[in-house]
Formats: sequence, structure tokens, C-alpha cells
Amino acid sequence: MSGRAARRRVEGIAGPKARKAISLALQGGGAHGAFTWGVLDALLEDGRLAIEAVSGASAGAMNAVVMAEGYLAGGIDGARTQLETFWRRVSVNGSLVESQRQLLGSLFGFWGAEARALFWTDIMARVASPYDTNPLNINTLKSTVDDLIDFQKVRSCDHVRLFVSATNVHTGKIVVFENGDLTADHLMASACLPTLFQAVEINGVPHWDGGYTGNPALFPLFYNTAADDILLVQINPIVRKTTPKTAQEIRDRLNEISFNATLMSELRAVDFVVRLIDKGKLSRDEYKRVLMHRIDADRALARFNASSRLNADWTFFQKLRDAGRRSAHAWLKAHYDDIGKRATIDIKKTLAVKKKAPSKSAA
Repeated sequence: MSGRAARRRVEGIAGPKARKAISLALQGGGAHGAFTWGVLDALLEDGRLAIEAVSGASAGAMNAVVMAEGYLAGGIDGARTQLETFWRRVSVNGSLVESQRQLLGSLFGFWGAEARALFWTDIMARVASPYDTNPLNINTLKSTVDDLIDFQKVRSCDHVRLFVSATNVHTGKIVVFENGDLTADHLMASACLPTLFQAVEINGVPHWDGGYTGNPALFPLFYNTAADDILLVQINPIVRKTTPKTAQEIRDRLNEISFNATLMSELRAVDFVVRLIDKGKLSRDEYKRVLMHRIDADRALARFNASSRLNADWTFFQKLRDAGRRSAHAWLKAHYDDIGKRATIDIKKTLAVKKKAPSKSAA
């Protein structure tokens, strides 16, 4: 978070009522990204925020790019329309023809009832890789993205900065792609779950889902934006108060923990730097005092397990969208006045580790 280097001025995604600038950090999580769609829809409809930059991984990256491209074509209404169009098209009730649904269903169980999806992906991941089960590397999502998004517009966009994260398979390190880089392949790389799809090669380098190394990446928003406020839309729960016992429950919880790990590390860095700035040990002229905010899907997704991220049913998307809209409206009502003044997430409390009380024998 160091450095106040001159930054490229951007207009931001903003409506006529926009008075405050903010950056967005959007987590990935498959179908659960429809919750983020709802959050974005409500923020755009409200119109009081200018979105300067968006960092996203996987479904978060999809939402970011679709929103930006829609805004270029039709302003706030265009962004909202494009987001709905995208989620409708990737739903099982959307634009896929029956033969495509059956093909993907037989390969992955990706479309259709959650139970069938869970069964197929679990079995396939144990016995074969996507190089065996999908040798032609068929991915209808890429066709949808290619058809819907004008990437030439996205690459030349100066209204909002986009940061799309992926994982370099060879090095295990995060790679962040910006507006000028973006193609359908970059989005597919960011959303490439290695148990479902072959690695996406970009300039000869294989990439997997960005969620493994930055879900989402916060650091691009430290160095490349003027706004101090970052709104995190979090769809992978930090806390679950039940103990996973089945093999699938254990794998699901491991995935949630791993997909939050880098985010937790970056939040610790934010907390550390802010405390040093407040103590006068670091200069605000050289270091950014980040104001973190969060809208989470914990309540909305409490009754669904992690594997529901494979549920591509349109009615499921609608439920999550509506939950996201409600959450965004509630957050705006509670915290709009705090933007630009104070953080509304207690990072120290979020990351706190409860210490076990000493036993009587040790006293």
C-alpha cells in the first residue's frame, strides 16, 4: 500500500447522482456470483457511488467485465441490462441448446440439479482429469462470453479500471490482467477450475482459477486508484459453525478456506498498515490509508452448501440476485455516510484468533 504515484484519471462507472468514489473487490464462487450480480445491480440503481476500479476473480471477474462493457454501451441502464443478460445466458434455462446441456451434463454434471452436479464432479475428479473427460476442451461459457462481450471496447475503456486475477500453474503465483489485456481467454483463465476444465494457456503459459491466489486481489486497488474506500463483496464464508463430516463436506470446507486464505492475508496487511499510519509511524503522503467495507453473502447462503456453486438453475440465480440486492440496499442505508470517512469492517475483529483459557492444572 505504499506509494502515491500519479495515477491515470478515470471517470468511473457513475450515474448523475454519484457523489462518492469507491473501488470494488469481487470474490469468485461459481453460481454464487449471482449474489454479487444483485449487489452490483442495487449499487448501480442507487446511483450515488462512482465505481473507479474493480478487482475480481472467477465469477467476480465475469461480473466486473460484463458490467463495464454494458456501461460503455448504455450507461447505468446498459450495465444492469448486460449483467442480467449474462446470468440468464449461462443459466440452464438460458441460451444453451439441449445438445450442449446434455454434453456438459454427461461430462461434468455441471448443469442441472445440484445433487447430480455434485455426484458427477465428485466421481470425475477422483478418477479422471478434464484432459481425459473433455479432450476437445469444450467450454460453452467461453462461447457465451465471446458472443456477449465486445472485448475491443473493454480494452479501450477508460471509465473504470479492471483487474482480473488468475493463477500461473507453473509458478503458483497470481497474475493480474488489466483492461488493455483482456480477451475471453483471460476471463476463462480466471474462472478455470482445474477439476472441470483444462488449463487456459495465455502466451504459452497455463492458468487456473484466480481464486487460488487472489480471491479477490486487493493490492491492485492499493496502488492504482485514487479512492481510499474499497467495498469487498464476499461470497465465500469465513466462518461455518458446523463440523464437516462427510467426504464431500470436508472437501467443500477446504475449498472455502483455501479460497479465502489470500484475502485474509491481504486484510491483515491492510490492518497493519492502517495501525502504523494512525500511530504516525508511516506517512499518509507515501502510504494509502485504506477504508475497507464489506457486503457478505453469509446469511443468504447459510442454507446452501459450497457445492451449490455448481447450480446453474435460473431460479437459483434469481434468488441469489434478490438476496444481493437486499444486502446492498441495507449496506447503503447503514454505511453510505461512512464512505470517505471511516472503515465499516473491523478487520482486527474479523481476523481475531480466540485464545484458549489456561487450564486449572497450568495455573
